[in-house]
Amino acid sequence: MEWADLEDRARALATAGGRSVLGIAGPPGAGKSTLAEHLARALGPELAVVVPMDGFHLAQAELVRLGRADRKGAPDTFDAAGYLALLRRLRAAGPGTVYAPAFDRSLEEPVAGSIAVASAVPLVITEGNYLLYGAGEWAAVRPLLDEAWYLAPDDALRVRRLVARHVGHGRTGAEAARWVARSDEANARAVAPGRDLADLVVE
Repeated sequence: MEWADLEDRARALATAGGRSVLGIAGPPGAGKSTLAEHLARALGPELAVVVPMDGFHLAQAELVRLGRADRKGAPDTFDAAGYLALLRRLRAAGPGTVYAPAFDRSLEEPVAGSIAVASAVPLVITEGNYLLYGAGEWAAVRPLLDEAWYLAPDDALRVRRLVARHVGHGRTGAEAARWVARSDEANARAVAPGRDLADLVVE
C-alpha cells in the first residue's frame, strides 16, 4: 500500500465527524512511530495529533525496583492502566486540552505532560507494540480504537533497524545485537497474534 493510500484512509477518519482514534501496532522496529508522524504531518495539526504508547513506559528506577530493567519494553514494563485511562479521556473529547506523556529516547524515560491534545482535533493517532496484544489490561485497548493497523515489514530489515537504533543510543554493536535477539524479538513474537485483530495489515 502506498503512502498516499494510508494518508487518504487516515484523512477519512479525521473527517468522519467527532473524535476518532487510529491505532498503529506491530513489533519493535516495524516503523510505527515513523508512519504515525508522517500521517500527522500530512494531515496537519488541525486534524491529527500523535500520542505514543511509549509515554507509559515505567521509569527506570521503578523497573529496577521491580526487577524488570533487563526486560524493558516487555508488556509488564508499561503502565497499561494509565494508557487505557488516557485513551478513554481522548475518545470522550471533552472540553479543554488533554496532556499526554511522551518517551524521551535521549533520556530513556517517559516525560509527563509533553503532548497537548486540543478538544477540537478530530483524529488521535496512537502507536505502540501492544495495542493489539490480547493479554491482561492490554486486551481492553482494541475496543477503544476506531481503526487498527498492523505493520509487518521484512523481519531482516526490521532487526537491522533495531540494532542501529540501539547503537545510536550508546550500545556497542554486539550489545545491541544481543538485546534485540533476547528482548525485542521476544516482544515481537508476543505481539504477532495481534495481526489478526487489525483492520489493515501494512507489509
